[in-house]
Amino acid sequence: MNPLVALLDAKLDIGGSEILWREVIGNGFGLASAVGGMRRRVWAWPIGIAGNALLFTVFVGGIFNTPQHLNMAGQAGRQLMFIAVSVYGWWSWYRHARAETGLEHRGVVPRWASGRERLVLVAAMLVGTAAFAQLFAWIGSYGPWAEAWIFTGSVLATYGMARGLSEFWLIWIAVDLVGVPLLVKAGYYPSATLYLIYAGFVAWGFAVWARTLRESAPVVADLAPSRP
Repeated sequence: MNPLVALLDAKLDIGGSEILWREVIGNGFGLASAVGGMRRRVWAWPIGIAGNALLFTVFVGGIFNTPQHLNMAGQAGRQLMFIAVSVYGWWSWYRHARAETGLEHRGVVPRWASGRERLVLVAAMLVGTAAFAQLFAWIGSYGPWAEAWIFTGSVLATYGMARGLSEFWLIWIAVDLVGVPLLVKAGYYPSATLYLIYAGFVAWGFAVWARTLRESAPVVADLAPSRP
């Protein structure tokens, strides 16, 4: 058998259900990327890109003949979006890490979004969900409104991560709340399981970034020039 075909067709049989190895491995890469993002490590981005490439083939099940036989345009398009935005995030974090003079070489300095940025994020979430729901329904995707919410939230969360906005963790929680039931209903059990595990890492990551901001606040205040 062709090695590429063998890789695409490799499956696990769990409880009478067929699960693709590339779905398991792709989600494993996604989890590793989440851990790297929490630690603000540059390697989180290329690891995530590798997982996105594998998961793209999973969510176009009608093309690659996965066990689910479903084309989830939002989930598949989400992986392509991840790859595109991750290239920007990778470059941004790498540039920051190279310029950092400390020993840790973190990829970004966390910050809270401004009031204006938060309004833009909320508006973009609502408008994007409404717009992509129409597109996904026209394409014939499974669960267009849920997929639109997940897709839009993923775009905003990934961009927020690249920019160092701590609120991106909260956007991921909103994505997971919709993503888990959708993926369970569609039969993508490894991805649904990852969403549940990822939700725990998201909460942990938000706490870590919030603590970093609290600890750095006195330093920033000390360094700030006094006003005349």
